[in-house]
Amino acid sequence: MNPRALLIAALLVLTGCATSARPPVIAPRAVVVSPVTWQQIDREIVSASQQATAQVKLFARGSMEHWRTRVYQQTEENFIPWFSSYWTQEWLSMKVSWYTINAGGEQDASARRLAAYLLEQYQERVLAPVAVEIDPDAILAQATAFYTQLMAQQMPLIAQRHGVPLAQLNGRLQKVPAIALGPPPARDASLFQVISTEPLNTLPAYAALIDKIHTDGGAKGIASTEAAMAPVAKRASQRMEAEMAPRGAASAVAAAAGKLAGGLISVGVAGIRAIIQANDRPDSEALIRSSLGGTFDKAWLKLVQSPTTGVMAGTLHMTGQVEGHLGGVDEPPVGLGVNRVEWQPPQSTSQQIEPNVQGE
Repeated sequence: MNPRALLIAALLVLTGCATSARPPVIAPRAVVVSPVTWQQIDREIVSASQQATAQVKLFARGSMEHWRTRVYQQTEENFIPWFSSYWTQEWLSMKVSWYTINAGGEQDASARRLAAYLLEQYQERVLAPVAVEIDPDAILAQATAFYTQLMAQQMPLIAQRHGVPLAQLNGRLQKVPAIALGPPPARDASLFQVISTEPLNTLPAYAALIDKIHTDGGAKGIASTEAAMAPVAKRASQRMEAEMAPRGAASAVAAAAGKLAGGLISVGVAGIRAIIQANDRPDSEALIRSSLGGTFDKAWLKLVQSPTTGVMAGTLHMTGQVEGHLGGVDEPPVGLGVNRVEWQPPQSTSQQIEPNVQGE
């Protein structure tokens, strides 16, 4: 017989023996967990949720304080000087004149249109630049993700304490709702889904939850300062309208006086207007600070406290679903703890508008 054939046959025999000697793969057997143990695990999950929510509140409040500080700074440094400047006031006077001409007898039309214009400028000069650093929408997303991260950290510890395989605990978590917005089913998600999906914003149910929070908060969102602009615009438009008649008369006199004299008269009138506006500037700035500050602080407080439209809305929806499904807990089990993570806003040295936080 060919020696090469004998060698190949021997190798095949040896391979067959090695294969047959390999131990069979046995799937790990599930651990029998008593109902009492599952009840204890449920209580620890609820306690973990409560402690995570408390930490998220600290984070959200600190982040909102930082956002408010930056908005105050930007308002003081950019918006108020722009609004109070001579050339801005001249430009606003031209706009008020145009608004008045096209008002068609409608009462307060110029004030309303001026308020809308000022709101656009406030968005451009204050809210948009601050949003590059931080804004309530970002804080809402960060707070919700923070809650899921804290919960994800606690699940292996709970499983280990009770000697339950993590796979079995995960199977139980798949039956615990965390987001419930359906139908359709894609708007719902279990606790297991929200703590295991990374990043969280790729989960369709989470996207639906954030969309609902925005919808419930209104189309203009939490940063709308339209109500604050109304008194500022009304006072400015009334002053500018009062200046229109003398300004028109001065222009007519200047035209009748000839080119040289008329130019001097026009310069004199412009100087007088500049003096009037300079004298009015402290009162105008005080009105802006008072109106914007009061309205903004109320909106800020609502964002911090509202359980359905504020920055904690995503977290509170999830923790409400989890705790509602598993039941409350009177006392946290011994040994269950979450490392506290506190956030401190940076200290500011810039001049700020004094906050005046009041409930609605």
